[in-house]
Amino acid sequence: MQLNPYLMYDGHCEEAFKFYAKALGGNIVAMLKYSDMPEEARNSPECSGPDVQNKIMHARLIIGDEVLMGSDAPAGRYEGAKGFSVSLNVPEPAAAERVFHALAEGGTTIMPIGETFWARRFGMLTDRFGIPWMINCEKPH
Repeated sequence: MQLNPYLMYDGHCEEAFKFYAKALGGNIVAMLKYSDMPEEARNSPECSGPDVQNKIMHARLIIGDEVLMGSDAPAGRYEGAKGFSVSLNVPEPAAAERVFHALAEGGTTIMPIGETFWARRFGMLTDRFGIPWMINCEKPH
């Protein structure tokens, strides 16, 4: 079994995933637009209209052995990110700091990255697309 975060956006999925690919060193392997859907699916009320056709129906980003997926929410269905954070465990402190600062660009730092009693580096942020992140570099056990 594999557990993958699936993030929803209000029209910024393509921009967000290109940003994440650069910040996290990943590779976008899927970027399907609503206009790529079969015609019968495009005609549903949530997926029709010119304003949604160029939005992303499904994106998939591979980072090492991990997968991050997302899409632009159908019309009227976006609720914003609530009650979760995407947690990244990074093995080295320098890499944790690099990832933290890359994701924080244009976003909001909630807890600056630094050493804690459980981690060599830990920090929390909300990126410029409204997605909350926790970057963790554990201390050896």
